[in-house]
Amino acid sequence: MTTFLSTPQGRHIAYHQTPGKGPGVVFLGGFRSDMTGSKALHLQAWAEATGRSFLRFDYSGHGASRGAFEDGAITDWREDALAVIEALTEGPQVLVGSSMGGWIALLVARDMPRRVAGLVGIAAAPDFTERMWHEEFGATERARLLEAGLLHRPSAYSDAPYPITRRLIEDGRANLVLDRPLPLPMPVRLLQGSSDSDVPPGVALRLFDHIDSPDLSLTLVKDADHRFSSPTCLDLIVTAVDQVLAASG
Repeated sequence: MTTFLSTPQGRHIAYHQTPGKGPGVVFLGGFRSDMTGSKALHLQAWAEATGRSFLRFDYSGHGASRGAFEDGAITDWREDALAVIEALTEGPQVLVGSSMGGWIALLVARDMPRRVAGLVGIAAAPDFTERMWHEEFGATERARLLEAGLLHRPSAYSDAPYPITRRLIEDGRANLVLDRPLPLPMPVRLLQGSSDSDVPPGVALRLFDHIDSPDLSLTLVKDADHRFSSPTCLDLIVTAVDQVLAASG
């Protein structure tokens, strides 16, 4: 059953929790994604089968959570993740972050390492707002966004275009992780598809070089795309979680 958590910031976050043993696993979804995707549900089925505690949730403005998507930014969604972890879990958790969720997971692990037993990044997209601004937007798009504060971009995953706000870009700059040291004193596994056109493999390689972790590996899967949700990829996610759990003791 989906229930709601009221955060310290007054937002109302939808979540689904599976009881079980710790360390628990928390799934952090991507930009404009929700907690009913194949990766989250596959992990829930694995958690139920193994008796592992598992938590999935929707950021504000996403899925079943309240709020307008256009009102949110990285800081808000990071606060949402921190709120659900603090309020709904006990002890260190394994964070599994997909795409933007990988960025959020990195922020949480950096700022709250005592609550993070390990981290699995799936096509992690750290600092994607800055990459979008400099590498994907043309001069006309940048000018329009600065003037109007809102830009709609076509989506490969939905008929509706993506709304990108000026606040999202500006707030992203306050949450960058690749522009400063990134010590993560826990096991980290990065999973990346070679055919990912949304988050190119070069991003994963840069992140791999940048993270300072005592136990870090990157798995590059040939021909896998950004969804990373084929049966083989879903099995790799579970394998990575198992590895992190074993390494965390």
